[in-house]
Amino acid sequence: MAAGRYTLWGTPHSLYTGKARSYLIKKQVPFDEVMASDPHFMGEVVPQVGHMVIPVVRTPEGELIQDTTAIIDHIEARGQGVNLVPTGPVQRVVAEFLDAFGSNYLLPLAMHYRWTYRERQEAFLQAEFARAIPTAIPYENRLATAQMLMGKFAGFLPNLGVAPEVIPAMEDSYAELLAVLEAHFRLHPYLLGGRPSVADFGLMAPLYAHLARDPVPAFLMRTAAPSVARWTERMNVATIPDTDYPDPGGDYPADDAIPETLEAVLKVAFAHWGPGLAEDAAQFDRWLAELDDPATGTLVSKGGERQVHPNVGRISYQWRGVTMQRGSQPHSLWQLARAQALAAELRGDARSRFAELMERTGGAATMALATARPIRRENNVLVLG
Repeated sequence: MAAGRYTLWGTPHSLYTGKARSYLIKKQVPFDEVMASDPHFMGEVVPQVGHMVIPVVRTPEGELIQDTTAIIDHIEARGQGVNLVPTGPVQRVVAEFLDAFGSNYLLPLAMHYRWTYRERQEAFLQAEFARAIPTAIPYENRLATAQMLMGKFAGFLPNLGVAPEVIPAMEDSYAELLAVLEAHFRLHPYLLGGRPSVADFGLMAPLYAHLARDPVPAFLMRTAAPSVARWTERMNVATIPDTDYPDPGGDYPADDAIPETLEAVLKVAFAHWGPGLAEDAAQFDRWLAELDDPATGTLVSKGGERQVHPNVGRISYQWRGVTMQRGSQPHSLWQLARAQALAAELRGDARSRFAELMERTGGAATMALATARPIRRENNVLVLG
């Protein structure tokens, strides 16, 4: 490990590695990316983290950090690199909400486009998964192992709610999101205007590694939303201003303003994610009520397993004309709570402007969701607060 440099362990096809990589690039801090097949990672890092997961970042001081939100929080707290935090208080709430939306709501969509259309992109996916297997193994053996890994990941679809009867509604949801993002990125290089924020990094998680790289969804994005595809490219270069635009940007809008075209994105996000979040919160409270001793620090997990994205029981709810059935997602509630906490701190004019924004975009009910106990993240897992 070179002095003063971060190490990012991940893979090119990993959803959350794409988020961490983009952040490190735009933050302009020195880092080295190492494949997760690295023997040091498998032999020493994974046991310290407590479960096999990527990405993981090692700081120049040797500290290991897992979870993209924790990675970004840690580096931002150090005050190094380029500023990627909006100056306006309402802008910061919006950025945190969109980070949560991209990192959570779009995960099932990304997995659907990867695995439902597996046969049409088999060779690409097999090669990508083989990259994550130690290079000391003969390549043909790596391909065979990749096949087994692919079967495991494809098996996650039912728990994510991906089923034949809901796929048309999911794909319509994605088409609506692409349409409003395309309209926005025709006018602005980043979600909040002229400079990236956690809003962009949250959406990069699904929109890059799966939806902009896998052949089937990549064709869809590039033909239906070319400005979105261009944004995924922009998010992987360090330069911030972009001469694609008459005003190449470089900063956030003045006076805590939100780009008008971003309001359409927020409307889609609240309308499409809100029903599932409400049921997630209800299921969390049902699970909590079943615990004999819900002490602070209790692992948030139905089966007691340490998981990055645990569930606390299956849920069923009406969504876009179909019945969605999936595992609950307390991680979504944990990340939404970060935006809610910032919103609760708003005062005076900022509070009024945010309330008006929520009224226009239909977000008031979602931002008011609450659980009987808070959720916090500790030792790389979610626990009761």
